[in-house]
Amino acid sequence: MENIKEEVWRERIAKDKDAVILDVRTPMEWQDGVLKNAILINFHDQDNFLAAMESMDKSKNFYIYCKSGQRSAYACKILDNLGANHTYNLIGGIIVWKGETHPYQG
Repeated sequence: MENIKEEVWRERIAKDKDAVILDVRTPMEWQDGVLKNAILINFHDQDNFLAAMESMDKSKNFYIYCKSGQRSAYACKILDNLGANHTYNLIGGIIVWKGETHPYQG
């Protein structure tokens, strides 16, 4: 796992053809907006969360965020333990994000 700031996140995602963006917040938090192309997986729904993590293509590069960076750090560690090659945690989470968000389309 590598902790990265928003600026680095943006630069890497723009160039990374193997990027997978994961939002591990709750459905209620998603109402505040999500990042473009994010896959929404509720960290607190442990059974479904773990099943989703296990089903991911571990050769991809995972950019993971939550509200503050705590849950996403745990999610990175879980994916690392499952054999993911590259996981990136957004430092400070969505609360420090200055970029664009999109409405939740749930």
